[in-house]
Amino acid sequence: MYIHVVQPTDTIESIAASYGVSAASIILSNGLINPYNLVSGQSIVIAYPNQTYTVQEGDSLTGIAAAFQVPLMQLLRNNPFLSNREFIYPGETLIISYNTSGTITTNGFAYQYINLDTLRKTLPFLTYLSVYNYRATGQGGIASYYDDSELIRIAKEYGTLPLMLLTTLTIQGEPNLQIAFDILTNDTYQSHFIEETLTILKEKGFYGINIFFNYLTPDNQKIYDDFAVKLSDALKQEGYLLFITVNPNVSLTGTDISGQIADYTNIGSQVNNMTFLSLIWGTNNGPPLPVISLNVIDQFLNHVTAEVNPGVIDVGIPIIGYDWPLPYEAGVTVANALTINASLTLANDVDANIDFDINSQTPYFFYNEYSIDEPIEHIVRFVDARTIDALLNLKMVYDFRGIGVWNIMVFYEQLWLIINCQYEIVKLLSDQ
Repeated sequence: MYIHVVQPTDTIESIAASYGVSAASIILSNGLINPYNLVSGQSIVIAYPNQTYTVQEGDSLTGIAAAFQVPLMQLLRNNPFLSNREFIYPGETLIISYNTSGTITTNGFAYQYINLDTLRKTLPFLTYLSVYNYRATGQGGIASYYDDSELIRIAKEYGTLPLMLLTTLTIQGEPNLQIAFDILTNDTYQSHFIEETLTILKEKGFYGINIFFNYLTPDNQKIYDDFAVKLSDALKQEGYLLFITVNPNVSLTGTDISGQIADYTNIGSQVNNMTFLSLIWGTNNGPPLPVISLNVIDQFLNHVTAEVNPGVIDVGIPIIGYDWPLPYEAGVTVANALTINASLTLANDVDANIDFDINSQTPYFFYNEYSIDEPIEHIVRFVDARTIDALLNLKMVYDFRGIGVWNIMVFYEQLWLIINCQYEIVKLLSDQ
């Protein structure tokens, strides 16, 4: 696999010729929305299949999978354009396999109202699906927003384990600190919460729960540790999984990480999985920092893998961009979220060159917004193929289990291409 950074004189045809592949294959595999108007600094993934097959008259996907002795989900991963296709056609080329090395688990975070075509396109790539639909309420109760039965059913059809994702946040991301600590400090509320959890898991057919620990610090970690033990024991007795998602809330001071870093040893020994993920939303009131920093993640993993078995760790990656007006003013400036494709489209529209921050391993660009007043400068920060590849390089260093993707409401081709062409994605349900 190669990641090509577009140069000012590049065209899609010249890039294809230099790597010995077709322009059509690059456009399709990268999901390029403006392939004939590439942006200088844009990243493009070139992945070479290990084995391909040309469809013959009378072929079916199940028949091809059987002939090559590969799971059907592998064909759908390697050829995601098939997700909304009822038929395959003679003469088209399908990718049977890549030269993968090692395994990885993937956990996709999704709201219940995800577009079902997007869901079906993504599920072949997912080991787990965390359904953001549950909120802790007063006295240990649990409320849900929508009926997620269809989502759970479809996930299982694709060999993906659905998880009940629970938080004390509202669906807009507003925190409720009081409810969290009422549950953590009251045995009666905890017992009610566990009973409610088990009831929902059984009724809905989830395989476990993924619960946000939003406020974990060194000062309060004892109550989190005790709660994790109690919840873990109850779930294990019934055969359910316990996932914990933690916002580590760390930053880099000089060359060292700083922040209220808890000791994850006890919690890590109780859970099946622990995802470290900084939650991000549709707007951002913070300063115009990179969406994710691989330098910070590297330092944090170096710290936390000394406490927790890397085999239960997922590293979260946000698939998003933000557009900040400048200069930034704390409490006033608000950045709006952009998809990756929207970030690239904006860069193309404003004729920007995309730069790259080496420390965070993230792209960014500047542009001016013109009005009747003075022009307003903006900075757009997002992630790209280089960010994802750098994260996977950390997996080789720390041997963590997998990644958690926040979120999968939009299908990002390059993300899944980079993962899929390097790793065998774990599927835990049979015949997948």
